[in-house]
Amino acid sequence: MRAYMESGFYLVYLVLIFAAGVRLLLVRDRQGTNPLFGMACLLLGFGDAFHLIPRAVGLFTKTLDAPSPALAAWLGTGKLITSITMTLFYLLLYFFLFKRTGAKRPRFADAAVFLLVPARLILCAFPQNGWITNDSPLSWGIARNVPFALLGALVIVLAFRLLRKQKPFRLLWLAVTLSFAFYLPVVVWAGTHAWVGMLMLPKTVCYLWIAGMGVFAARHGRT
Repeated sequence: MRAYMESGFYLVYLVLIFAAGVRLLLVRDRQGTNPLFGMACLLLGFGDAFHLIPRAVGLFTKTLDAPSPALAAWLGTGKLITSITMTLFYLLLYFFLFKRTGAKRPRFADAAVFLLVPARLILCAFPQNGWITNDSPLSWGIARNVPFALLGALVIVLAFRLLRKQKPFRLLWLAVTLSFAFYLPVVVWAGTHAWVGMLMLPKTVCYLWIAGMGVFAARHGRT
């Protein structure tokens, strides 16, 4: 039953996130924010697919908790790809905030972003992460997520300052905050408490909420 329910959730998520991305790419706007938001959604779905599909395979073959070397490599590589695309998603979201509002990007914010994004990607590239064996040491899991969490915090603060009074993105800061609130415990405790991994489901719902904001804005001409 778990395999059908969880895999079904993944399928619905991927269909919706890709549909949102395509929809936003096709709806042009004067500011050019729809294509940017659409690319962010497609990038997110693309990366998540590499992680969710092998997870679904593990669920149906009942080998997720003790995967074969081939499945472990598939799962680990999927996590690596997802780590990269999530980072780029927030990079695009950063640019979206300023493109939509027309606000000038502060130099300190640009400097922070262009420091944190490469730092995150470089840390993800180290073989010590154990991607191929899907057995990442906790120390490396925390290390590579420090710049990612700081990037997320910057996006949260900027989204609150720039968009909190603009529908339908006024709660974008909250959606991003919740996504990190669900994600970070997984980084720290999923290795010792398997049930913590279930927090990835509400995290995924937060991503759908974010994508929904973009689709709603495009539909009602608010971008």
